Amino acid sequence: MSADLELAERAARAAGEVLMSYFGHAAEGLEVKSSPTDPVSDADREAERVIRELLASERPDDGLLGEEGTRSQTDSGRTWIIDPLDGTVNFLYGLRTWAVSIALEDSDGLAVGVVLNPVDGECFSAQRGEGATLNGTPIHVTRCPTLDRAMVGTGFSYEAPRRAEQAELLLRLLPRVRDIRRAGAAALDLAYVAAGRVDAFYERGLKAWDEAAGRLLVTEAGGEVADLEGEPHGVVAAATPGLLEELRALVG
Repeated sequence: MSADLELAERAARAAGEVLMSYFGHAAEGLEVKSSPTDPVSDADREAERVIRELLASERPDDGLLGEEGTRSQTDSGRTWIIDPLDGTVNFLYGLRTWAVSIALEDSDGLAVGVVLNPVDGECFSAQRGEGATLNGTPIHVTRCPTLDRAMVGTGFSYEAPRRAEQAELLLRLLPRVRDIRRAGAAALDLAYVAAGRVDAFYERGLKAWDEAAGRLLVTEAGGEVADLEGEPHGVVAAATPGLLEELRALVG
């Protein structure tokens, strides 16, 4: 394990400890961001503070980009991309599907990615050129070749007009696939593609902190990731190249 990956895991676990201390009573300090259905809590902000302080202490020349407002320029050419709590709504409702996501990007692209689910004790990790693991055990995508055999994950926007468009897309997609799953945390959806728990995933409206670590997990686990054209920005990930192109053609 590289020093950077070790640091990313340590930072994710530190944030996870903070989040677990709020889990079950996290509605305290609740606010909204982009819409009334897009909440942010004290837990999100405290978890990001813990990650920010640790990374700033040990990698002071690196830049930081965090969902809850952390922004600092890089002097090293490297930037840490942080989602302190992906799946906030699940977290607030006491559901188990939420995670801490931390990635490191350098001049060659994504170098390190960690997605930690503290409730289930699952740490998905990857470093460029070294493969992907779950709690230290190597993971790999499925070999699903075609869409009609695929379990496909997706996510929905917080904005009502976009949700309506996504519902129309589901009507076209659902008869073409094995089934659809909506976990509520894009970072975990991508980690699940990497671990072979779903065959593919797509979603529009994601930000860098939602997808960075997960993208590296998928590619290091042998999968494929591509951007969706048009607005808003979207991502499609799949176990095999043929499945990626088939899904991309339908959802792009």
